[in-house]
Amino acid sequence: MKAVGLDRDTIKAGLADRSILLIDVREPHEFAAGHIPGSVPHPLSTFDTAAIADLIAQDGRRPVFSCMSGVRSVHALAAAQNAGLPLEEHYVGGFKDWAASGETIDV
Repeated sequence: MKAVGLDRDTIKAGLADRSILLIDVREPHEFAAGHIPGSVPHPLSTFDTAAIADLIAQDGRRPVFSCMSGVRSVHALAAAQNAGLPLEEHYVGGFKDWAASGETIDV
């Protein structure tokens, strides 16, 4: 499995220029409590690779997985790759890194 970890600056720039589709794989209650602006929820507990493939095809942006700290996003990458999806990028610091840096959070 290949996993490329992206840093906060890369995520921030990609969200700003709308080149990155940030897919948050945390649970619904975590997402509802606070998430990175512009991210979309797709919980790992109900992970559906067909739905991810459809989302990516419809959206057209570069897909990047995110979670709380970079662990579940790697699991999401593995699941996507095992299903044949050519995804390999995730936000290595996740929501913890984003929030700790003082970045804006949506609720």
